[in-house]
Amino acid sequence: MTLAFETRDSPNHDARPPGCDVDILLLHYTGMKSAEAALERLCDPVAKVSCHWVVDEDGMITRLVDEGRRAWHAGVSSWGGDTDINARSIGIEIVNPGHEFGYRDFPGAQIEAVIALCADILARFSIPPRRVLGHSDVAPARKEDPGELFPWGRLHAAGIGHWVEPAPIVEGESLKPGDSGDRVTALQRDLAAYGYGVAPSGTFDADTAAVVTAFQRHFRPARVDGIADRSTLVTLAGLLSAGSDRP
Repeated sequence: MTLAFETRDSPNHDARPPGCDVDILLLHYTGMKSAEAALERLCDPVAKVSCHWVVDEDGMITRLVDEGRRAWHAGVSSWGGDTDINARSIGIEIVNPGHEFGYRDFPGAQIEAVIALCADILARFSIPPRRVLGHSDVAPARKEDPGELFPWGRLHAAGIGHWVEPAPIVEGESLKPGDSGDRVTALQRDLAAYGYGVAPSGTFDADTAAVVTAFQRHFRPARVDGIADRSTLVTLAGLLSAGSDRP
């Protein structure tokens, strides 16, 4: 199948560093009032932001930056100890007004186009399932996208990304901001083992809460509150035991 797309060149890109292979696929939402507003910003040399691909709500795909170049979409971010995420990633912006302008479900035609685009990219680059990520995964203190309405499970059913069925939410003991001790350290170590940028301090601080929130947005979206309840902990354990970080 040949991927159909339009081209609209953004000037906002530079060379990938020598020897840095693409091994992350990073999904965003545009977080602006319209697709055209997002495209104008992503192509504005003053804004200094861009991405490789944009997927509109009707499924139209637009290429802004050649995949051989480093697009400027991740900002200050990290995953698995890597900090120049732009250098090693392909960035897809998915048109949605986001939490600021009326966050809403992603239309079916749009998700089908995202799946087709991701499958095309994954056929050309060696990107492990655990490195198909959302912007909030790599920048949990700053970003919320693509958010809790994004259907990661549907992508996984199509062979894209890493996923386990979220554990059911039940009442019981949880870890929350202000807690400390060995259980908090274990949680931080497990999140870091998966790839999140959190240090094993033993204190459930604001950074830990942001990472737990990002984890929930991606992997346990039924309740996004930054509290590591049993459902969150069991889901994280399931992900860690389900497959490796390599294709």
